[in-house]
Amino acid sequence: MKILFTFIPSEKLQSDIQAEFPEHEFHFCKISSAGCHAEEAEIYVTYGEDLDKGYIERAKNLKWIMVMSAGMDRMPFEECAKRDILVTNVRGIHKIPMAEFTLGTMLQHVKQYPVLREKELAEEWDRKVKVDELTGKNLLVLGIGAIGGEIARLAKAFRMTVTGINRSGKENEFADHIDTFANIGSWLPKADFIVSVLPSTDETRYLLKEEHFSLMKDSAVFINIGRGDLVKEEVLLKVMGERMIAHAYLDVFETEPLPKGHAFWKMDKVKVTPHLSSITKGYLPRSFEIFKHNLTAYVNKEDQLLNVIDLSRGY
Repeated sequence: MKILFTFIPSEKLQSDIQAEFPEHEFHFCKISSAGCHAEEAEIYVTYGEDLDKGYIERAKNLKWIMVMSAGMDRMPFEECAKRDILVTNVRGIHKIPMAEFTLGTMLQHVKQYPVLREKELAEEWDRKVKVDELTGKNLLVLGIGAIGGEIARLAKAFRMTVTGINRSGKENEFADHIDTFANIGSWLPKADFIVSVLPSTDETRYLLKEEHFSLMKDSAVFINIGRGDLVKEEVLLKVMGERMIAHAYLDVFETEPLPKGHAFWKMDKVKVTPHLSSITKGYLPRSFEIFKHNLTAYVNKEDQLLNVIDLSRGY
């Protein structure tokens, strides 16, 4: 079987997968330079951002796409559905780095690390800096699945009260309360931290509007590590420009990379990070473990594939 990776992993990961599955033919190159390999491959392994309708149409033998990411808003699902192409992803591997990133952000906020660093650089001994605690704070997690559940688990270690919002209202063992998207407004006035890990879907796109932010405390902190189209950019610019909430920590944006000169870079109550909350040295090794599990199941025609995507929903 011919398997095309549309990115180039480390030599160690390449040699490991080839050694574990020697009967298959692996190719590692960008899709734009794959040539006949793209047309002949039965399996694509991709980050999901480099495929379009044309590539799917030309891939006559393609039966399965393994997306080495959880976000798939650029995937050509309609064309995949026409061809009945199997799509899986690596949902769940991001929970450790993204949960640590979120807790680090919240700790940075309450412990005032940026302010303390400025004081240190100025050699200013100032014990009046207002340092706070996470203990007793209310955390609202928008999208309490694998990642949100891990954020909740860590938050409970800091004695926070956690409310989780998801599509179905499905329970989570680390949340004190669970509700659905329809009732977000009931929980926003109580939240000290609002963290979104929501993907980009028809249901979540522009889910938060100005009226939602008007319900938040003026001391509330908004952290978005999901997708940038949860809130329209002009709405968030207005919210932060008018200081409706205390702070926004943004790792994702409607337009990425965030252009130089954009207002978010200069806003003192907005912190910008370049969509890296999930990126650590453990990312690809964890992704490869899921791919190897799924490849074994696929080859043996076993009904044990992980993270099969509903093409009609996109997740």
